Amino acid sequence: MFYYLSQLKDFYFGFNIFRYITFRAAMAAVTTFLLCLIFGPFFINKLKKMKIQEIAKRHDCPDLDKFVDSKQGTPTMGGIFIVGSIIISVLLWADLANRFILLTLMTCIWLYILGFIDDYYKLKGIGKRGLPKRTKLLWEVLLGCFIGAYVYFSPETTTKLAIPFVKDFIITMGWFYIPFVAIVLIGTSNAVNLTDGLDGLAIGCVLIVSITLAILSYVAGNVNFSEYLLVPYVSGAGELTVFCAALIGASLGFLWFNCFPATIFMGDTGSLALGGTLGVIAVFIKQEMVLAIAGGVFVAEALSVILQVASFRLYGKRIFKMSPLHHHFQFCGWKESKIIIRFWIIGIILALLALTTLKIR
Repeated sequence: MFYYLSQLKDFYFGFNIFRYITFRAAMAAVTTFLLCLIFGPFFINKLKKMKIQEIAKRHDCPDLDKFVDSKQGTPTMGGIFIVGSIIISVLLWADLANRFILLTLMTCIWLYILGFIDDYYKLKGIGKRGLPKRTKLLWEVLLGCFIGAYVYFSPETTTKLAIPFVKDFIITMGWFYIPFVAIVLIGTSNAVNLTDGLDGLAIGCVLIVSITLAILSYVAGNVNFSEYLLVPYVSGAGELTVFCAALIGASLGFLWFNCFPATIFMGDTGSLALGGTLGVIAVFIKQEMVLAIAGGVFVAEALSVILQVASFRLYGKRIFKMSPLHHHFQFCGWKESKIIIRFWIIGIILALLALTTLKIR
């Protein structure tokens, strides 16, 4: 909304500041942070009164109860005010005529609703463990295929896949890009969901990846920077910097309450929306493979579950003491706070490695 004030620059030159992505990105981050900080306590108290609380006991793994007993009864579904603050901030500071902003906003809201229903089912005891996995997967696939089809049929976008650290090795995927995008969205949304098991772990990693994507979005949308750094130029993608900044502010605001010991959890309501949003932004700026590097913690968490399940079904043996990976380290005797900080450190190192792809080719 404020973006359109730049059209009044002829009346007063000061309005021209609303044209700059850097200014609006900074203000979007501040807006989401303040919204979370101001309204967070209200939502936490409201969720407590409504008894929307974490059900930490896992009947399939009683051994885990000793680690989660302290979390029993903590309010969940904090994704309500995370996503809410992001939507408000984006509506205020982004160019709402930008196709990438609209599609990213749609992705965020779509997965927010899906996560909300999943959390609601869990809290009400509908189904064994929330929304049936196949139903969840179906809606994620539909969204991914829609975004993939948009990229495939749009003359302004490309289905070429750039490989990090390699200058001229580019894969043209053609229509295979449609299911590929679906895989990216399913992978990122569920990977963040799996990582959301310790206080502040997932949101801290989302913060790190959001900062990385904000830098990459700004470069991809600037014809001079993208040409100099040999990054695929995507017209209009620079506006996604504002969306990434909103994610950054919301992550910091939620982390204020979610840091150890957490007073609220984001639930599937937040984790699915945040993960899918990161994925779709990476798709639009043509940095899908770089996302796998920057989000290496999410990748490791998801792979630990896949390998654990595959090993147990094929050989009847477990690779890890518990999956996702953060629970394995809990059973190894690591304190929760130590696991969180060390995973953040790894996430920062991987983000820096991802950013080196701008120069190392």
